[in-house]
Amino acid sequence: MWQTLDSSVSELGESPFWHPHEQSLYWVDIPGRALLRTRGRPGAGHRVERWALPSEPGCAAPARSGGLVVALRDGIYRARTWGGELQQIVRADHDVRTMRFNDGKCDPLGRLWVGSINEAKDAASAALYCLDARPGAAAGAPRLVRMLDGVTTANGLAFSPDARRLYWTDTPTHAVRAWDWDAQSNRLTNEREFARFAPKAPGWQPGAPYGGRPDGAAVDAQGRYWAAMYEGAQLVCMEPDGTLSRSLPVPAQCPTMPCFGDEDLCTLFVTTGRHGRAANELARLPASGSVLFARVDGPGRPVDFFDD
Repeated sequence: MWQTLDSSVSELGESPFWHPHEQSLYWVDIPGRALLRTRGRPGAGHRVERWALPSEPGCAAPARSGGLVVALRDGIYRARTWGGELQQIVRADHDVRTMRFNDGKCDPLGRLWVGSINEAKDAASAALYCLDARPGAAAGAPRLVRMLDGVTTANGLAFSPDARRLYWTDTPTHAVRAWDWDAQSNRLTNEREFARFAPKAPGWQPGAPYGGRPDGAAVDAQGRYWAAMYEGAQLVCMEPDGTLSRSLPVPAQCPTMPCFGDEDLCTLFVTTGRHGRAANELARLPASGSVLFARVDGPGRPVDFFDD
């Protein structure tokens, strides 16, 4: 069912989003230190543009007033134009020698949420932050507010269509958590486990049975949670009650994050990785590192824009 987006190979593709005004797909290459986008719809004479960045981008999102907001290793930046000046909004509060920003996206009210990652994976020192830069919303200059912490690899951020639930995961734990969320007051309550997946068997090697661990995610219009299962070569779809309703095999061992796009939001895109993977795996799965896309039977949620 999958098609490969030409010229889309990244070392570790992440954070895809569909820009409805441009009818284009954006994503980042984290170790490649680049932001990429298509010009035009995939399969419709598109071309891929690549913008080299000064450090690793964890995620990016479109801004309501034009341009982008981008989370780099040391802070969150505003780009008014593609390839233009990067203006720092806030600095990171982590040690940039060992930590960087990772998965993130905007909420329906225009705030940017972004998690971090402890690259050494030796302590649960990563966190989830919220940046509110809306005109008149913040007293003084915008600042990062730590919302959740105690994780190693922040991933799987998503919001329910009614803006009453937030999802988040610490990938190594093989579990997705959920919170009740009051969007207006930005309060998180009633933390619980939403879904849990089986860990690797001892001595596991690629090709052996393993469903993967939850990486990036997206929510569709029905409130179903779609998770990329890193090293599991699949996407899984879960109902709002956590029931697994669908599994889609992916021709890459390491899918990283899905999103929905096209005019009807019925094209499912998924970024993948090839960084650090064995040569025999890449020979067996040559689409690794590419953006894959397929038509699905229902629309996803549209991207939310950063408001400043």
